[in-house]
Order: sequence, then C-alpha cells, then structure tokens
Amino acid sequence: MKHTAGELAAYLGATLHGDSGAAISGVASPEKATAEDLLYLDSPKNRERVANSAAGCVLARPGVRLTSKTILEVEQPKFAFVKAAAWLAPQVALKAAIHPTAIVPKTARLHANVAIGPYVVIEDGVQIGEETIIEAFCFLGSASVVGKNCRLHPRVTLYPGARVGDRVEIHSGTVIGGDGFGYVFGEGRQWKFPQIGTVSVGDDVEIGCNTTVDRGSLGETHISGGVKIDNLVQIAHNVQIGEHTVIAAQTGISGSSSLGKRVAVGGQAGIGDHCCVEDEAKVGGQAGVVVGKTVRRGQTVWGTPARPLEKFKEQYAWFARLAELAARVGKLEESEHGEKG
Repeated sequence: MKHTAGELAAYLGATLHGDSGAAISGVASPEKATAEDLLYLDSPKNRERVANSAAGCVLARPGVRLTSKTILEVEQPKFAFVKAAAWLAPQVALKAAIHPTAIVPKTARLHANVAIGPYVVIEDGVQIGEETIIEAFCFLGSASVVGKNCRLHPRVTLYPGARVGDRVEIHSGTVIGGDGFGYVFGEGRQWKFPQIGTVSVGDDVEIGCNTTVDRGSLGETHISGGVKIDNLVQIAHNVQIGEHTVIAAQTGISGSSSLGKRVAVGGQAGIGDHCCVEDEAKVGGQAGVVVGKTVRRGQTVWGTPARPLEKFKEQYAWFARLAELAARVGKLEESEHGEKG
C-alpha cells in the first residue's frame, strides 16, 4: 500500500525533515531499495550504505541528515522501522471457507468467518475464533481451542485439549501438547509417568517451525502473552514462560523450569529441569543452565555450566592460553629436573 512520508510521520509520531509528499510503498535493505522504499539508520557504520541507496526516506535519530533524503526523526529507528513495515504491508483479505477435503464434525464450534484449508482434520468439540486461518494438513485434536485472528501454517498439530489464545501464529511442523518425557524405573523397566495435564498459549505469541511444546504431566505447560519462539525449540512438560520472552533456535527447556518476563535465550542453549530464569535475564547461545539453578533477575549468563558473563569472559581468556601455559609449565619442569640432575 502506498503512503506519503507525511502520513508515515504522523503514524509514528516522527519529526519530518524534507518532502512530506514523498511516496513510500515498502521497506528494503539499502542495496535493494528503490526510490519508494523506507530505510532505517541506527548505527554510524551503516551511514554510507544508507546514504548511497536509492531510497528517498530514512528513519534516523534526531540530528541526522543525509543529502537528498527525507528524514523521519525518531528515538528508536529500528523499532519504528518494524512498526512502519507492518503498517505498509498489504492486508491479505481472509476468504472465509471450509475446503471440501477438510474433516469438520458437527460438534466443532467454528466462527462463521474462518478459513479451513485442504485436508485439515478437526475433531469433536474443537473451537475456532473469528478471522482465524487453519492451513493445509493441520490437525486439531478433540476439545482444543484456537482464538481469534490466529494463523496455523501447514501441518501444525494441536493435541487434544490444547488451548491457543488470540492473534497467535504457529509455523509449519510445530506440535503443541504432545506427551512430556517422564519415566520412573521400577521392577526392571521404565514406567511412563502420567502425561495427562494441559498446555496453553497466550495472546500475541509466535512459534517457529518444528518446535514442540509438551503438555503438563499433571499440571499445565503455559506460554504467556507476547512470547516469541524460534524454530526447532523443545519446551518440556510443566514449563512456565513469562510475557514477552524470546527464545532462539535449537534451545531445549527441561521439565518444570520457569522463565520470567522479558527473558532472552540464545540459540542452542540448554536449561535443565527445575531451573528458574528470573525476569529480564539473558542466557547466552549454547549456554548450559544446570539442573535446579536460578539465574537472577537481569543477570546475563554464558558457558557450560552457565555463569555470569564477566566470569565467563575472564575464564575463557585463560582457556585460550592453555597451550601457551602448558608449554611454559613443561619448560619449568624440564628446568627443575635439570637442576636436580
């Protein structure tokens, strides 16, 4: 959708310097931008790339000027760019329909304005809210609930009883509500611990491809509103995740652990069972949080076992010198043996 720089400035609450009538129809990188694309500049190192681009309009911090560019001054250019991108994106009209190959029982409660794609299977008692899109080959188990304005991409699976809030997007291959991994050894073999709890996903959550969220064993696994989860993440039974937390790809969170609000977890991190990561903490990529550990509010941890970032960097510097230190120790030992001889 095409807008003007003046309209965008009004929407963002930005201060405009330049041509208020400049057309803006999309966003791009500096190298791919056309005259009607919007860019953002939030670091001096990117100034030349942005200045040399074809884009006519740039989001930048107060005081920044670029020759022949209309500038929209904002305090957070990258955040404003994200808002602008969503505002400029064309809205795809929902075509409310149920594909003839979909299986939908009479006991299911579907809002009139939903889209159900090819070969979707919906079981008894399922509820789906208005403006929701269920794409091809999805499976919604009995008594599962999907709220309003959601989108389930192809081959998403909701086990029976799973609950999904409003404005949730779940990408292909994700499974919500499978059994957790819980066994007790007795009488010479492993016995499966009951996995009869529930799983709920709050509003405004996005979950990437091929992620798995297990149901609670006896209680509930819960993902709070605003959480963003990357591809290939494993969330085990009874895990609790607080609002607006972000979790990067290939992370594994073991059973009965809790993550607070606005936590950030880097890729390939591992969090042991019964851990507590408090509000606004950060767990670095490939970090290992050992069983039962608490990461305190606002703390940044890295390494395995995870430890405060400053301690990790100090120790890592010594690890990098191990070969040098080993050689020095070897020479000292040779010298000592020579003196004794």
